Amino acid sequence: MFTAVPGRYDLVNRILTLGLDQVWRREAARECLQGFPGRILDLCTGTGDLAVMLRAMAPADAQVVAVDFVAPMLEAASRKAGARGGGIRYVLADAGDLPLRDRSIDCAGIAFGFRNLTYKNPRRAAHLAEIRRVIAPAGRFVVVETSQPDSDLWRACVHAYHRSITGPIGGSLSGHGPAYRYLAASVRSFYRSGEVEAMLLDAGFAGVSSRPLLGGAACMHVAVR
Repeated sequence: MFTAVPGRYDLVNRILTLGLDQVWRREAARECLQGFPGRILDLCTGTGDLAVMLRAMAPADAQVVAVDFVAPMLEAASRKAGARGGGIRYVLADAGDLPLRDRSIDCAGIAFGFRNLTYKNPRRAAHLAEIRRVIAPAGRFVVVETSQPDSDLWRACVHAYHRSITGPIGGSLSGHGPAYRYLAASVRSFYRSGEVEAMLLDAGFAGVSSRPLLGGAACMHVAVR
């Protein structure tokens, strides 16, 4: 499914979110760079937007590593970075088996990929354990992901949008209906922010804070190792 969508992935994301996905990625990048980390990981980088933002905003001597398990996504990400001056190390790898040393990353970020690692995924515990393994003591894991609004009315509106717009329109624009039907369904069923916090704490992180975005339609979680 993920090998099929890179061609129009960025365009469809911008249309479906009215550009908010980039606003939230930029906020995640700022959060990742708190404390001036020297080694930064963009996990499930996709077409590389978060990695490019991190590279542009981080000090020149910071190391930015972008990981994804889909080769066409990484190829698109590398082309994008090259057009902006490069400076990012791209690694083809599974999130459950990262070719990185223990405690070698100061901050890991993930933008809209956490759902794929955890929602109805039998390898969820292994993914979270592996992410925690590569983060240094007191390092952080920054997650920006869709969420469930507390307001019943707003949650119903968000779900209706994904049901009637994200699935059909995203599938039509991209030419890959099953991928966007999965996206719409997983967004509607994904966890509430409190459930994500509990999941990260159960994985061994020392503390987790959360900040709702767009009334809780998305959320930023910051977990400390």
